[in-house]
Order: sequence, then structure tokens, then C-alpha cells
Amino acid sequence: MDLFSSVDPVAAVSLGALAAAIVVSCTIRLHVGFLAISLAWLVGVYAAGMSAREVMAGFPARLFLTLAGVTLLFSLAQLNGTLDRVAQRAVSYARGNVGVMPMMFFLLAFLLASIGPGNIASTAIIAPMAMAVAGQVGVPAFLMAIMVGMGANAGSLSPIAPTGVIVNGVMEQFGMGGYELYNYLNNMMAHTVVVFTAYFAFGGLKLLGRYHAGAVDVPSSDGTEGGGAGGVTFSRTHLVTLTVIATLIVSVIFFDVDVGLGAFAGAVLLSLLKAGDELEAVKIMPWRVIMMVCGVTVLIEVLGATGGLDLFTDLIERPAAIAPTFIMAASTGFISIYSSTSGVVLPAFLPTVAELGQRLSVEPIALASAMNVGGHLVDVSPLSTLGALCMAAAHPSVDTRDLFNKLMAWGLSMTVVGGLVSWLLFSVLGIGV
Repeated sequence: MDLFSSVDPVAAVSLGALAAAIVVSCTIRLHVGFLAISLAWLVGVYAAGMSAREVMAGFPARLFLTLAGVTLLFSLAQLNGTLDRVAQRAVSYARGNVGVMPMMFFLLAFLLASIGPGNIASTAIIAPMAMAVAGQVGVPAFLMAIMVGMGANAGSLSPIAPTGVIVNGVMEQFGMGGYELYNYLNNMMAHTVVVFTAYFAFGGLKLLGRYHAGAVDVPSSDGTEGGGAGGVTFSRTHLVTLTVIATLIVSVIFFDVDVGLGAFAGAVLLSLLKAGDELEAVKIMPWRVIMMVCGVTVLIEVLGATGGLDLFTDLIERPAAIAPTFIMAASTGFISIYSSTSGVVLPAFLPTVAELGQRLSVEPIALASAMNVGGHLVDVSPLSTLGALCMAAAHPSVDTRDLFNKLMAWGLSMTVVGGLVSWLLFSVLGIGV
């Protein structure tokens, strides 16, 4: 009662606005980013007495430019077929071993997500190939789906991937900069542990003793059939694109080049060299997600200015004190089943990390990692984009209703699994902290 009796009404109103945005994101198709900006204006100007200019100052211009640059570059690489050809060539490396094929697709999805396209684009590229191959060689569709989806999520927090840009940008904005490598490796480790445990528990070991002797047709991400991975060739356009991407990665890692501005320069270079059509690339950029993240961030800034963020931290402090990493992972995971992980859930929860860690005497990076892991582990459910992409690409012989039920059970179970894995890795063992 003491907590609620001393609550600032303006702080309560601003926190209520965030709660409304989260509920809307879980229940109806209204764009939550635009709603968040509208709520930020109403609360900031008419409840807190802020000026419209002060509310607009909360728009994350740097985050917007970084996301736009990265997604533009990799939209070009997707449209010109470069990423498809990399994926098709990799299929041949399994050498007919049925059990190795899901592992190879996990690795391929992880590497593609890590080098820039992110988890959704990588799943969109890999899922048609992986699910078609699974149907041809006899790998259970559920096993292949979780290997692809979890592989893409394992690489999703790469510093040059869209979700990594979002997470690192939000954390830096609220005093938690410099943890890019921790975020990436902790998330990768948790996903790898969970999915390979599941793979071997659900029959992967038996698959390792089987071989497929015939040729395997590998479709590209647009669903057209290929003639087998071994015949894939790279044209000048593809080689130029790979060179630009490699140069960006090296520049970011070794020369401290800003990833967003560097990606814009790379996209312009591809256009000048006739290796991509920027007009078409702009059309397939994930503008909905970009504006979702930026809109929620504007509302979070208003929360910070009105005391709503402190109130949010107060409310989650008591339950989190029981088992901080477990509670934070399970909470973000549960909300992420129905809402956007990168667009809504993490931008709402991550700003509390520094203060909450101090109050609970827990390393802030442990809480941040638990949130990142919990939010992403559930994303292979059929209600999420990754699970839906795998469902849509399933082989005609697959019982899609059965696959839906299995992926739904997987997603729901990951709320608890995410909490347990985060508690074990980041609290008990202290790995990556």
C-alpha cells in the first residue's frame, strides 16, 4: 500500500499509457509505434506539461538511421539473389548425412542472421530450402523448423543485425552501452544449448546414422525450384555484394565505422555499380518494425521524464527479487508470445535494467541477457513470424495442423525453459556476466 499511496499521478498515467500500448500490440493490428507516439504526445504535453518539441526530442534519430541503413543494404542483397546463393551452396556441405542437414541449416541461419539480415529475413531465406529438404530426406518438420528458427534467433543480436542494433541502441540510451559482444554471445549460447538439447532429445541422434543418396532439389526463398546446390554459381553482382558486406563487417569490427552510416554507403555503392535496385529494396524494408521501435522509444522517453520508468521499476522489483533472471526471462517470454519482441517488449523492459540491477544487487548485463533470451526463445511459435514462415514453407506431405500444435507447445514451453536457462547460465554459473 505504501508504494501506491505515494505514486505521482503523472507517473501512473504515463505507465498506464505504456501498458495500453503493450495490450494493444498483443490484441489488435493497430500499429503500436504510431499509437505510442500519440500517447507520448497526450501524456507529455497535456499531463506532464512538456512542450511538443520536448516530446519529439525523444525520437531516436541515431537508432532510426542505423536500422534504415542496415536493412536497406541487406534488402539489396536479398533482392539480387546473393543471400539465396550463399544458402544454396551451403546445402552441399552436409554430404548426404540426414542428421547433419538440420545442424547445417541451424548454422546457416545463424551466420546469415549474424552478418546483417537479422532473424526474420534469414528465416525467410532459409525456411523454404530447409523445409523442402526436410520433406525430401525424411527429417521431421518440427525438428527442422526449430533448428532454422532458433539458428536465426541465435544470431539476432549481432551488432550489425537489426535486432542487435535495437537492443544495443536502447541499452546505450539508458546508460548500458558497451555490452554489444555480451548481448550477442549470451543470446547465442542460450539458444544453442536449448535447441541442440531438444534436437537430440527428439530424435536427432537417430538421424545421424542415415544417409540420403539421391540429389536434393533446393528451392530459393521465393519458392522456385533449384537444380541442386552443387550447380550454384556467383555472378559479378553477387561477388560485388559479398565484397561490400565483408568490407562493412571488417570496418565495423576493426576500424570503429558506424554500422548504419557504413551500410548506407555500401547500399549507395551497390546501386552505382548496378548491383542492386534501391527503389525495390526500399519497398521491402521492414518499415513497420522500424517505426514500431522508434515510436515505443518516444513513449519510453516520456516515461523517463515523468517518473513512469521509476514506477515501472518499482513494480517489477518485488517479484524479480525472488529469482531475478528467471522472472525477467519468463515475463518477457510470455509477453513476446503475443507481441513484438524487438519492437515492443525489449524497448519497454531494457530501460529498467541498470536501476533494477542496482536495487537487487544483480549484474545488469545478467538481467539484460535474461530479457533478450526470454523474449527470443518463444519466437518459433506459429504465432510469431519465424514459426509462421516455417509453417508456410512446410513440405506438402506435412500435417500442418500437427506442426502448428507442436510449434505452439514449443513456444509456450519456452517461457519456462527460458527462465530456467537464464537462471542457470547467468545467475548460477555466471557465464557471460
